[in-house]
Amino acid sequence: MSRLMFIFRSLGVGGVESVIVNLCKGLSNHERYVLLLHDDVRCPVQAKTISINSRFEFVHVLFKIKRIKREINPHYVISANEPFNLFNVLTKVSGQRTILSFHGHKTKFLSSSEGLVRGILWRCYQALRCWYYKFIFKRLYNKADLLVAVSRGVAKDLVDNFGADPSKVRVIYNPFLIEDIEFLSQESLGEYEPIFNFPVIITVGRLARSKGQWHLLRVFRPLKDRYPSLKLVILGEGKLKGYLVDLSSRLGLKTHVWDRDALTDDYDVYFLGFQRNPFKFLSRSKLFVLPSLGEGLSNALIEAMASSLPVISADCRSGPREILAPDTDLDKQAEGVEFAPYGVLMPPFDGKLRSANDPLDDVELMWVSVLDRLLTDEELRKSYSLRARQRALDFSLERIVKEWERVFSMPY
Repeated sequence: MSRLMFIFRSLGVGGVESVIVNLCKGLSNHERYVLLLHDDVRCPVQAKTISINSRFEFVHVLFKIKRIKREINPHYVISANEPFNLFNVLTKVSGQRTILSFHGHKTKFLSSSEGLVRGILWRCYQALRCWYYKFIFKRLYNKADLLVAVSRGVAKDLVDNFGADPSKVRVIYNPFLIEDIEFLSQESLGEYEPIFNFPVIITVGRLARSKGQWHLLRVFRPLKDRYPSLKLVILGEGKLKGYLVDLSSRLGLKTHVWDRDALTDDYDVYFLGFQRNPFKFLSRSKLFVLPSLGEGLSNALIEAMASSLPVISADCRSGPREILAPDTDLDKQAEGVEFAPYGVLMPPFDGKLRSANDPLDDVELMWVSVLDRLLTDEELRKSYSLRARQRALDFSLERIVKEWERVFSMPY
């Protein structure tokens, strides 16, 4: 039995948080600690939690983390993303194995212009960020004992573009509680049940620019004209809520917002906010759509597949191709419709914010056509539903825990 310590901001709501919670459950034969910067444990975890309640003063945080590491003396210290990977490697203690994990495609993240104005200032800022990450990989991150990437696409990006030591990089997928998902998918919809008496397209994710939901709204408009009873359900919260709700209304779609409107079944688009159990919505939907501009692996996509839902996804960097077409070249990107083994891959959207009056571009029109086919082709949906569930099993907690156990048995 080993002592394990995980370092993260909090155990609130999010994809990385769910990974930590699932790992702690699967690694129950080890002694587990979760070190949190903030006292937020909304997701119950099977581990001893330690909150340092720091206001994020850099030196103070490092001092506290190193002191706790020495007191507990874990065999392995695992962190996820920034700045926690930086904290972990800077507080490395002799005799303890330092493992840094990366849950996003770094190059795609650094090229994101969310919240920034393009121009000279943007290009300078982008260059500075790229230089910073290359510097910390070369000087700091490569000194860790292991660099874990959540997908082959993320691993390739770290090695090719940031100088990560390939001998220290290992791909371990995120774990999913498949049996729990099956159980939770049977939960009653309660007040939401009338919505699902109609055909539903669903997407799940933060309301953020990187998730590309405005493209889905624009694609949904002509589909709604063809299928008047069709509904679009969007689960998630985020900073882009105002823009998305306004765009939906300006597209002529009757729009429900979770914290504004009474729930009835006569809306076209439903913004339902964060839902602790998204699986009961997924299992009652007709199609899952992932319009993201960039991902690391995409928990939402795998959760939809585990719910036996046929999926259509943007072939963004990275994750969707690796999930839906695992035997293809990761450098390939769909230029047209690709009916992959486990779902449909589509050309990524361009990510430009648009108004309701802007005409659909060629890629958006292509999405309309494919969604139209999937809505009418019941045999194709059934086939993808079965194959999606089969593929999701490759990401089960039991399989992923075996990968981590191999890590803990490795000589360093």
